[in-house]
Amino acid sequence: MPAPGADQTPAPLAGGTEGPRALRPLLETVLHALGQGATARGGPFPPGGPDAVTARLRTALGPALPEHGTGAHEALRTLVRALAEGSADPADPRCAAHLHGPPLALAAAADLAAAALNPSLDSWDQAPAASALEILTTRALAALVHPAGPAPDALVTTGGTESNQLALLLAREAARARSADPLTVVCGANAHHSVHRAAWLLGLPAPQTLPTPAGVLDPADLAAALDDRHGAPTLVVATAGTTDTGRIDPIPKLADLCDAHDTPLHVDAAYGGPLLFSDTLRPALDGLDRARTVTLDLHKLGWQPVAAGLLAVPDTTWLGPLAHRAPYLNPADDIEAGHPDLLGRSPRTSRRPDILKIAVTLRALGRRGLGDLVERVCATAQLLADRIEAHPAFELHDRPTLSTVLFRPTGTDDRTLADIRRRLLDHGTAVLGRATTPEGLWLKATLLNPHTRPDDLDALLDLVEGHTPR
Repeated sequence: MPAPGADQTPAPLAGGTEGPRALRPLLETVLHALGQGATARGGPFPPGGPDAVTARLRTALGPALPEHGTGAHEALRTLVRALAEGSADPADPRCAAHLHGPPLALAAAADLAAAALNPSLDSWDQAPAASALEILTTRALAALVHPAGPAPDALVTTGGTESNQLALLLAREAARARSADPLTVVCGANAHHSVHRAAWLLGLPAPQTLPTPAGVLDPADLAAALDDRHGAPTLVVATAGTTDTGRIDPIPKLADLCDAHDTPLHVDAAYGGPLLFSDTLRPALDGLDRARTVTLDLHKLGWQPVAAGLLAVPDTTWLGPLAHRAPYLNPADDIEAGHPDLLGRSPRTSRRPDILKIAVTLRALGRRGLGDLVERVCATAQLLADRIEAHPAFELHDRPTLSTVLFRPTGTDDRTLADIRRRLLDHGTAVLGRATTPEGLWLKATLLNPHTRPDDLDALLDLVEGHTPR
């Protein structure tokens, strides 16, 4: 092992005054490789299926841990190109399966700065400016959710799953302070799977899951469930933007029931929360401010690179149960001297500054600019629904609530529909999701690309029709 000061020059670093000079030629290599990979892929998805994709990647990679390295430019050129060639491309209008949005270029550029600076938000002396930026930005976003809250605040998370888990954790700790009985979560069958996983991880009873045949939680069913609880510790979880259909639970009526039963409400608005940016669409989220906790996820309708989750609360003191002490990170005398304590802002220790890309996007576009993007994709979903309704070869499940559209070829059974979707994937020509409702299986188009044009929608339908057996 060469000692410091030996003749061998170590690889350059990204930080410091020389970091930008070292990065510039490497970024040129990365950008060129991204373009080459996208050209080689030639569509929204790599063709051939899992075995073919893995084989191409294995060939490009060679030994994963070679004895001697190939050099920075060759490694970047080879692996970035291979990854781009083998990736689903959410910027392609035909890639519309999941809540997997195409990130804004400016957000990706900001993420590069975060990676180069590498602040770690587990102590103030590792992230002095980033910690201040996080607090200022999260409080502004929390105030959008809870405008009348006494001290709105939000935690940055890895996404909706972590936010939902934190919401259940906070509710569990609040319930423990009031009762020896365990907390029970009551949610609809339309709730995100992470709610059930979070209950399991936290040692809570399995959630009481109410049927949602209409796709949303019925207030009458919730009223009966809360009556049966007889005041036992309960958390109600509602959804603002389901993953299958994008529907929004009737939040004001659910909030009324929670108030009447002195029961906290959590709203998973990972998908639908960004409607708050739009003056036109935000009334669909009336009552959201009455929730004790709210999940947001800006890598969906916020166009951020993963990860960009948030958990908003109306009062920062409600985050108290997350307080944690590690003397080498947040010693008491540093806190008394005014150094911020960051360990109570996440269950994670090492934590990257995901807030930077969010803050850059908010500053660049403003609330109205983001609201315009949200309105665009929701309008595109309505346009796709119009085309499906007018097309004799297709059946529309329902008018979209957000930007998700369910449809299927008329008269197609579930097995054939699943096969159509896989054939599109194997050919690399389109990426559509699937959703099951009481009426059966449907193709799911989740439209998150604000650049999608009407002819892109026509091309997508033509592809589905072309793969439908006659």
